[in-house]
This record gives sequence, C-alpha cells and structure tokens, in this order.
Amino acid sequence: MAKKEKFYVVWEGHTPGIYTKWSDCKAAVDGYAGAKYKSFESFDIAKKAYDGNYEDYKGKSKPKATLTPEQVEKIGEPNLYSISVDAASSGNPGKMEYRGVDTQTEKQLFHQGPFIQGTNNIGEFLALVHGLAYLKKKNSDRIIYSDSRIAIGWVKKKICRTKLERTPKNEEMFHLVDRAIQWLKDNTYTTKIVKWETKAWGEIPADFGRK
Repeated sequence: MAKKEKFYVVWEGHTPGIYTKWSDCKAAVDGYAGAKYKSFESFDIAKKAYDGNYEDYKGKSKPKATLTPEQVEKIGEPNLYSISVDAASSGNPGKMEYRGVDTQTEKQLFHQGPFIQGTNNIGEFLALVHGLAYLKKKNSDRIIYSDSRIAIGWVKKKICRTKLERTPKNEEMFHLVDRAIQWLKDNTYTTKIVKWETKAWGEIPADFGRK
C-alpha cells in the first residue's frame, strides 16, 4: 500500500512555509523556540491553514473519531494544567525521538533524540519517565498525559518490556532506559498519569505530526 502523502505547515520557524517532506519540516523548526507547525492530508487544506491562524488548527491535524454526544460529554475536556508527552519512530525499530510539551501552549519543555535504533514504545516510556522527573524537579502539581497504554503500564510496573535486542547501535538509548528504570525504583512521585483520549480530543499536543 502506497504511503499517504503529507503536507507540513510551518507558521513559525527558521523558514516558515509548506513542506512535503518531514525532514524538511524538521530542519525548519529544530532548535527554534516556540515553533508552530502541523501536518495535513492535502495541499489545499495545508494552504488554507498556512494562510490562517495557527491557533485555529493546532491539535486538529487529524479529525476526531466519531463519538456520540453522550460519550464526548462523559469523557469531558482535557485538563490544560498539565504536560503532554509523545514519541515518534521512523520504522520499528528505526530512528526514534521523544518530547514533552505544555498541553495548553504546546511549548516544548524537553526533547531527546533522534536515536538510531529505537521503537515507539520505548520512546513513549522514556518520555513519560522524563516527564515525571521534570515535574518532580520543578515541584509541580500538574498532571501528565500520555496516549500510550503500554508506556503507562510499564511505568506503573517500573519495567520496560521491550523485545528489542540490545546492540552497540542502540546502547545510548538503552542507557537511558536503564536510568529511567532506576529513577522509578529510587523515586516516589505524586504526579497523576492520565491517558490522553485521542478519539475525543484529537492527537496529543506533543505529537510529532507524522501520522
């Protein structure tokens, strides 16, 4: 099956514009504080978004799934007094990176990678532990959102049940995994970990926009 074409809009970055390759979009926003960008399914939508206001499009690159009004009401709205974490992997395994953002403003709070040989699940796990450590260091009472049930489960059990083989190529990443597991064993935290309800709210704010 052919890969669906994507269009990447950069409202604020080193070079604002519309890109057809993620690598070009990434180069336009990497290291730029407060970068604003999103992916879209067609050029026409991307052009309309680029000519419009980022605030009208953030978090809306992927349509919400069909839910009944009752289901949406039951889920409610996300708590904006929070941070959100996510990971992205180009291949499985493949180049992996993760980050955490302020849920309300989408300001990037931390970012790691890309790592040469990783998986999305490992990235989600590392992002969540990094987020917990970040909030504890800040003495913050904000909650943390993750859209990965697997990562949430690993964190609660203080393990990383990846089947990925440890090799010289991914040693740097596994070193972080070891540190994350040790941090969970050595620390306590009061931060509430909450599952991001993608079907009701769209993509998590920390999403890399590659879907």
